Amino acid sequence: MKNDLVKKILSIVCSVILVICSLFLIFELVQLNVLPSKFLFMGVAVLFLIDTILILLLNFYSKKIVSKVILILITLVLSFGSGFGGYYLLKTNSMFSNITDVTGKSKNTVSVIVKESSDMKDLRDIDGKKVGTLRLMGLVGTETCLEDIKSKDISIEQMNYDSISSLMNAFYSGETEVIILNESYRSNVTDIEEYKNFNENTRVIYQTTFEVEDTNKVNAVSDITQHAFNVLITGSDSRVGLEENARSDVNMVVTINPTTNTILLTSIPRDYYVTTVCDAADGCANGSLDKITHTGVTGVNTTKKTIESLFGIEINYTVKVGFETVTQIVDALGGVDVYVEPGYAVTTNNFSVTEGVNHLNGKQALAYARERYSYMEGDRQRTKNQQQVVMGIIDKMTSGSVLVNYADLMDALGDTFQTNMSASEIQALIQYQMDKMPSWKVEQYMVDGTGDTLMCAALGQAAYVMVPDQTTVELAKRKITAVMDGGSSDSITSLDDASSTQTTE
Repeated sequence: MKNDLVKKILSIVCSVILVICSLFLIFELVQLNVLPSKFLFMGVAVLFLIDTILILLLNFYSKKIVSKVILILITLVLSFGSGFGGYYLLKTNSMFSNITDVTGKSKNTVSVIVKESSDMKDLRDIDGKKVGTLRLMGLVGTETCLEDIKSKDISIEQMNYDSISSLMNAFYSGETEVIILNESYRSNVTDIEEYKNFNENTRVIYQTTFEVEDTNKVNAVSDITQHAFNVLITGSDSRVGLEENARSDVNMVVTINPTTNTILLTSIPRDYYVTTVCDAADGCANGSLDKITHTGVTGVNTTKKTIESLFGIEINYTVKVGFETVTQIVDALGGVDVYVEPGYAVTTNNFSVTEGVNHLNGKQALAYARERYSYMEGDRQRTKNQQQVVMGIIDKMTSGSVLVNYADLMDALGDTFQTNMSASEIQALIQYQMDKMPSWKVEQYMVDGTGDTLMCAALGQAAYVMVPDQTTVELAKRKITAVMDGGSSDSITSLDDASSTQTTE
């Protein structure tokens, strides 16, 4: 009698656990909203049927101890599977929430910097000192920091300089003991050979953080599964986080046509010399000539508008990637594979690749995507390497191996991406993929140019740039147009091809 009671209680407990885990899975599945309705209904119906049969067998029809144990084990396994599946979906929901949670604000950090050898330890120590600032660059940040300093009854002698190089020269020559620098410009400093060790021989003794309006607006299409659209992927080199503006070291226009299942990746080298285009609220030097990478310092909107002007296109959505945190994604995927062509083997302090297929972990993949000094082609080859890393990530994410570290991958994606595409649009694309199961054709192109040393507005001095080859710019524009219009970019191999294609249409 006692044994029967124990078996009965155990059966009820297992049944309750099964129902709870199943409801958890169904709830998260509905919340995720990526399954087409027919698959969702079918999945819920099958799960309900299996649960019902197991509960009935376990509580009313199973009398013998062996059958009871087997049914309990099956129930627990199914409960574990449903609970684990619900947890995976919960992490996915959280990831969607994180990447689409665009606050409308961009964070900026301005630092008060002294030499590492200085005896100044905190803000009070700069009282009465000569402090160097940039006259025309990052004015809002500089003024905010100066007001912060003044509010603490600290008096300084402000020394203005027209360029980063003149500010650094004054700092290292002893003309000023302290400088105020927006963290967005830190990489611009270390890009200058003379000051490449700036991070190692200086200290931050105070920081002011402020927010500005994010002017980047979405140009949504009416139905993301029926109309072609352009997405700008821009890779920020910020060491602080996605919410901070920083140089856009990776810039790629992704043209997606869901009706022809064609994707075109158009890459732009980081040193491409372009005319900067921005809104007044962005605070950039509109109409000035500079590297494309420097447009990110005043926000994604500046980068987007500049590229729209360069190609004469409309960009519908933007995806901002914290390029430093790509390491987390690659590691969560178990590494990515890249193919190194003959003659392009490289060995540096950060990574090593040999000719042929190389399996790279996160740190190696990031180093491979950033390296340019080892190649005669410089920035051109780096852009190709970036495309390889992106394609390697896509290949892994669309393979079965993605399930191995799925939770870690969702966490990494949530910390790495930020997009103005809505969660419902992303869900619609996933539903489309699962319902139609199309085979996507991925095409690639990169604009080219010639190296030169020219004035860069963000630096206030001349620096290495890549002057655009206008033929490749025009080809890129026409390739994007071809995919948007339902064709293939591969059909555009020259301006003559593009012209004949347009005439035929």
